[in-house]
Amino acid sequence: MKNNNWKDRLGVMYSTNPDFRYDTGGETGEETLAKEKQPLRISLDKRNRGGKMVTLVTGFHGTADDLTALGKLLKVKCGVGGSAKEGEIIVQGDLRRKVYDVLQKEGYLKSRIL
Repeated sequence: MKNNNWKDRLGVMYSTNPDFRYDTGGETGEETLAKEKQPLRISLDKRNRGGKMVTLVTGFHGTADDLTALGKLLKVKCGVGGSAKEGEIIVQGDLRRKVYDVLQKEGYLKSRIL
């Protein structure tokens, strides 16, 4: 029984149904689009950031791991900090042109600066 690990069922009450199957909640997640099909939008944002400017990359369709990997690549190539969560990548500073160039070199051909 592949999905019969007791640790996955912590907090579940007893069921008297003989046909009961416990759903482990294994999320299928959405597949990551190919690099050349990603419609990435690069913009400048300074709302709710204390007047500081950040470069915002939105429009990523894929898994959270791939989003984090792309965010790390952009932060390393630009030499700044930032974060990647909830489908968007935040890079500190006004680096729209540099982020665009890095994305083009990596194969994200549909990216555009707004």
